Amino acid sequence: MLKYIKYPPTKTYHSDSEYPILKFYLDILPEIKTLDLELGYFSSGAISVLAIGMAQFIQNDGVLRIVTNESISEKDADLIFDDTHVSEKKPDYITDNTKLDELKRVLEQRENHFYNCLSFLKQNDRLIIQPVKPKGSGIAHNKIGLAYDGENKIYYSGSANFTGNALLNNAENIDVSLDWNEGIDTTNNKIRDFSERFEKLINKEHKNYTYLEKDELTNYIKDKGITKNLDELISDSLDLELTSREQFYSKNLSKEFKAKNDEFEEKIEKIKSTPRFPFPSGPREYQKEAYQAWVKNDYKGIFAMATGTGKTITALNCVLEGYKEKGVYKAVIIVPTIELIDQWKEECNRFNYRNIITVSSKTKWSDSLSFFNTASKYIDTSFIVVVTYASFHRKKFQDYFRELSNDTILIADETHNMGAGKVSEVLPTIHLKNRIGLSATPNRKYDEIGNKSIEAFFDDKPPYVYSFSMKKALDMGWLSKFKYYPHLVELDSEELRAYYEISQVLMKFFDSNTGTYKKDPVVEILLLKRKRIIHKAKSKLPKFKEILLSEYKKRGSLKYSLIYVPEGKYPDFDIDDDNSAKDEEDADLINKYTKEVSNVDFSIMVKQFTAKSKDRDKILSDFGIGNIDVLTSMKCLDEGVDVPRSELAIFCASTGNPRQFIQRRGRVLRLHPDKRIAIIHDLVVVPKADKDEGYYDMERNIVKRELERVVDFSALAINKIDTYIELEEVLDYYNLNLEKDN
Repeated sequence: MLKYIKYPPTKTYHSDSEYPILKFYLDILPEIKTLDLELGYFSSGAISVLAIGMAQFIQNDGVLRIVTNESISEKDADLIFDDTHVSEKKPDYITDNTKLDELKRVLEQRENHFYNCLSFLKQNDRLIIQPVKPKGSGIAHNKIGLAYDGENKIYYSGSANFTGNALLNNAENIDVSLDWNEGIDTTNNKIRDFSERFEKLINKEHKNYTYLEKDELTNYIKDKGITKNLDELISDSLDLELTSREQFYSKNLSKEFKAKNDEFEEKIEKIKSTPRFPFPSGPREYQKEAYQAWVKNDYKGIFAMATGTGKTITALNCVLEGYKEKGVYKAVIIVPTIELIDQWKEECNRFNYRNIITVSSKTKWSDSLSFFNTASKYIDTSFIVVVTYASFHRKKFQDYFRELSNDTILIADETHNMGAGKVSEVLPTIHLKNRIGLSATPNRKYDEIGNKSIEAFFDDKPPYVYSFSMKKALDMGWLSKFKYYPHLVELDSEELRAYYEISQVLMKFFDSNTGTYKKDPVVEILLLKRKRIIHKAKSKLPKFKEILLSEYKKRGSLKYSLIYVPEGKYPDFDIDDDNSAKDEEDADLINKYTKEVSNVDFSIMVKQFTAKSKDRDKILSDFGIGNIDVLTSMKCLDEGVDVPRSELAIFCASTGNPRQFIQRRGRVLRLHPDKRIAIIHDLVVVPKADKDEGYYDMERNIVKRELERVVDFSALAINKIDTYIELEEVLDYYNLNLEKDN
C-alpha cells in the first residue's frame, strides 16, 4: 500500500539525492492499481527501465493512462494506433503470477514479446496513450501524475517525463502530495482538479486541445542519425538502449536497482513455493460452493460430480482454502490405481503443493512419510500422501497413518471403494476428522451395507453435500455432446436354452409381489452364471464388426476409438476390482475383439490396454496424439484414466452397474480442442421370455434393469429418437416406457 512506502522528508524526489525519481516509480508501481500521467514526452523505453515495478503493476491488473505530446517514436506510434504487434494468443505471463519473472524479462528486452504484452494491455483498456497538441501554437509539456492503490492517492508534479533518459540520465525532480498527510485539503483539491482535467483529455473532450492521429506525429527515430540535429527536449524522449544489464547497473543507480531486484527475487521465490489455484481466474463458482457446503457440514461430505467436472481440482481447492487459513496443508488422498497416483501427483504439482509422498507396491515411501510425520509434530510442515486403496488398509501404512494429526484432510477418490473389502474394515479406526469423498457414482449397487458404511463415515447421504450432474455439465459445455446408438443383440439357440434353464431355477427364489429375489447364496451364483451368458453372447462379435466397418466407411479411419470388450469369467464390476484379464477366457475374448479391429484395415494401429500392459502411460500418450488408433480394454479404462481425445466408443460388455457405464461414458465425453462430437455404440442383449411361461414378469424386471443405462444414455444424447427406433419392439413386448417405467 502507498501508506507504507518511505518518502523523502521534503516530499521531493531529485536525481542527485538519495531519493531519485527511479526510486519513486519502483516503490509505487508494485502497490498501485492506476497511474495517470500528463506528460511532455513519453517513451516505452521507460517501461523497460522500470521492468521490475511494471511487471508487478501489470499483474496487479494495473491500468496506465498517458496523455503526451506529438513527439512519438515510430515503434510507439505503431503501439498506440495499430494492432500489428498483437499476438493471437493472450500472453499468459500477464495474468499468471507464477510467471512474474518471465514478464519482467519480457519488459526488459523490448522485443516482439514486449509489444505483444503492451498491445494486449491496450486492447483491454489497461494501457491508453493519447497524443495531444494545444490549439494554436506550442506543445503539451506538463509533467503531472496521479497514482491510486485502491484506498489512497498520490499527486505529483515536476520536471520529469516518463522516458528512459528522464528516469536515469537527466537532472530531474518531482514533488509529491499524499492524500493522508498534512495539507490534505490542498492535496485533495489538486487531485480533483487534475482528475477532472485528465478525464477530459483522455476522453478527447477538452476543447483547448487537438487529438492527433498517427500521421500527425513526429516520428523521430526513423533514422537514428537525425537525432543529432533534434531539439534537446525531443532527444530527451528517445528510447533507452542498453547493451547489457551489467552496463546498466554500473552506470545507473546500481545500489538502488540491485536492492529492488533482490526484493523482486525474494517475491518470485515466495510465489514459486506458495500453494495457489492453478488458474489465474481462480476456482469456479461451483467449486467455491462445494467448499462452502463441505465446511457447513463440519468438514465432511461427498462430492457427487460427473466425470469431467473437475472433482480433483474441487477437492484440492478445499486443501488450498485450509492452507490460506492455517498456513499449512496436510492431506491423505486414496486412489484405486497406480495410474491415478501419477495423475493426482500431477494435479498437486499444479497447485504448487510440495512434499508429495506416493504410496503403492511400486514405491519406497516409509522413510519419507516417517520424516514428515515426525517433523509436523514440532513445526508447521506441509505434505500430501497419495496412496492406493490396496496399500491403504495394510498394516505397514496404517502404522504411519495412525500417527497423523487428526486435522489432516482425507480425500477418497472413487469413494465407492471405501464400502467394500478390507478398506471398509478399517473405516471405524480412521481418526482424521476432515473427510471428502469423490465419485460420479457414490452408490454401490446391491450393497446397502457398504452404502450405509460410506454414508456414516462421511456423514452424508443423497443428494450429498455437493452434486454436479452430467446433464448440467453438458448444458454448460464442459463435456462433449454425443450421439448414442444402442444395438440389440440376440442369444443363439444354445445360449438361450442355457439362459432359460437358469431362469427356471431362479423362479423359485423370485417374489413377484416385490419384483426381487429372496436372499440366498444360490441366487448370487445363478445370477452370475446368467450374466456371463449375456456378457459373452456370440452374436456380439459380428455386430461389433458391422459397427466397425460402418464407422470406418463414414470416418475414413478409426482414430481415437475405445473398445470395451466383454469380460468372461468375472463380468461383475464389484467382484473383480483389480481390473485385469485374469484367466485364459478373458484373454481369448480381448484377443478376438482386437483381431477384428485389425481386420478392418491393415493401416489401423490397435493396442490392448490391460493391467498387464507395459508402458501404459506411453500407450495413452500415443493414443492421444494419434500414433495408436484404437484401444481395446476390459476395465482398465474405467476409473480415472484420462483419454480426452477419444471420439468413438463401442461398449461390447453388457453391464447393469450404473457406476461402470457412467464412468465409461465419462471417458469419451471429456473435451478436447479437436473434438467436435463423441459417438457411442452400445451392444444390448435382451432375451425374449415367452409370455406363456411363468417367468415373464421376472424377465421383464431383468430387461428393465438392463435398459437403465440405455435410458440414461439416450436421455442426454442429441439423437434420442434413434434409441426409440431401435428398442421399439422390445419396449412394446415387455410393456416398458423409456420415459416413465425406467
